[in-house]
Amino acid sequence: MFKIAKANISAPFAPGSLEFDGHDPDLLAQLCVSERWTGDLSSGIIKLGQWSAMLHGLSSSECGLLSLMHCYDAKDRVRVLDLFEQAATTNSSFCYSTTIPGAGGHRQPIVCVGESVAADRQYTGSMMGVFLFPRFKLEPGSQFAARQ
Repeated sequence: MFKIAKANISAPFAPGSLEFDGHDPDLLAQLCVSERWTGDLSSGIIKLGQWSAMLHGLSSSECGLLSLMHCYDAKDRVRVLDLFEQAATTNSSFCYSTTIPGAGGHRQPIVCVGESVAADRQYTGSMMGVFLFPRFKLEPGSQFAARQ
């Protein structure tokens, strides 16, 4: 799943804009690890939380986009990179899902949902979102869902 939706907005997204009524943090925590991330388009730095950095296999909570892409399934890297590039050029909402290859052939599924505010005269450009890591790993060779 790789989706981008262009939004017609003139101001950055407010903190907490991903929240909604009926939010059940206990159920979310039972089913997956979730963590916020941010990206600064002027510096190219993506800031991950402690869990996201660890589950991506990164040694630091700050990284560049290409470092993040190298964590993902090789078949999805170009599509995820394209999605980030599109989101950086115009105010957008976006999402993707892929897997992170791990030890012994296991793969960790990941879902990302985010928003971007493209750079203009008033804003330097930024992204924010949430990573969702389901609390299971895929066995080597298993097909969780057919790719389209």
